Amino acid sequence: MAPAELAAWLRLTESVGPGAARRLLAMAGSAEAVFQLPAAALDQALPPKQRGAFNQPPEHLAELIDKAQAWLAQPGHALMALGDPDYPPQLLATADPPLLLWLQGRRELLATPSLAVVGSRNPTAQGGDNARAFAEALARAGYTIVSGLALGVDAAAHEGAIDAGGATIAIVGTGLDQVYPRRNAGLAARLLAAGGLILSEYSLGTPVLPANFPRRNRLIAGLSQGCLVVEAAVQSGSLITARLAVEAGREVFAIPGSIHSPQARGCHALIRQGAKLVESAQDVLEELSGVTPATAPEITETPHEQQALLDAMGFDPVSLDALMARSGWPAAELSAALLELELDGEVARLAGQLFQRRSKG
Repeated sequence: MAPAELAAWLRLTESVGPGAARRLLAMAGSAEAVFQLPAAALDQALPPKQRGAFNQPPEHLAELIDKAQAWLAQPGHALMALGDPDYPPQLLATADPPLLLWLQGRRELLATPSLAVVGSRNPTAQGGDNARAFAEALARAGYTIVSGLALGVDAAAHEGAIDAGGATIAIVGTGLDQVYPRRNAGLAARLLAAGGLILSEYSLGTPVLPANFPRRNRLIAGLSQGCLVVEAAVQSGSLITARLAVEAGREVFAIPGSIHSPQARGCHALIRQGAKLVESAQDVLEELSGVTPATAPEITETPHEQQALLDAMGFDPVSLDALMARSGWPAAELSAALLELELDGEVARLAGQLFQRRSKG
């Protein structure tokens, strides 16, 4: 992007809202031409309050331009504008396509078949396992996994795609000169090293603002062919993403869970509203395109006594006392067996002295 074009785009996006900016672009044809429009056209496109802001360049504009030029000079950094030939058509078809896409990583991933995987920031152990396993299988089948780089399900989905040697896109709600949450800085670096892409519609320097994350979710939904919700409370950002996916005409999938788990209630609500209930990645693939994963996970044998204990646990969280009653095992022997299963990754220890079986399917 030429310096004059970059300056025009940044001034436009910093001066007026996205709706007004799109009206001006429709009139002028380019960001630079917007600032040559006659006063009558500006009066038609902008309400009086925005007209004043438009006429006066933002005080921080020069600093933002310098910062953007320095950032764009780095390898793998790019800026894509609405109307560019390779602007993602699936985003262009949504109700509110972003004016600018700041990109770090492999921009060609925007043209690949993709699937959103979203869910709770505080998933159960099983929820994290499910997100990782589904993302891994779907990435092996050729889908780019799209999520939001948040803690919990988002992070597990990105990790699953990376572990499968597949592709993943993280869409974030801040400027790309920072990573939020900071605890995922290592994951962001690993994602980029594995050939992934991090994307934002927000200018460099944009801090963590709560209102930006629901808007970010529309990009996660709009960029993808479908949206898989792994775990979610009834009031959660994941359900916002699912609703936006429906509004964009995308398929919505939900993994059912325990009727006793608050983290399953959002998925159950989605299923009642018409989301596709899925129990395996194959269910998602058949619904989308009939593609079969290239490989299936290996099934390992569990010793008979351990399997009997796992069967007694079921898949809901269970206390030690309840498990003693179900299995008939003495407390000391049961605690030792649970520790062994925990170390083997078969069982997770939860808060409140509860245990939960971790499915490997």
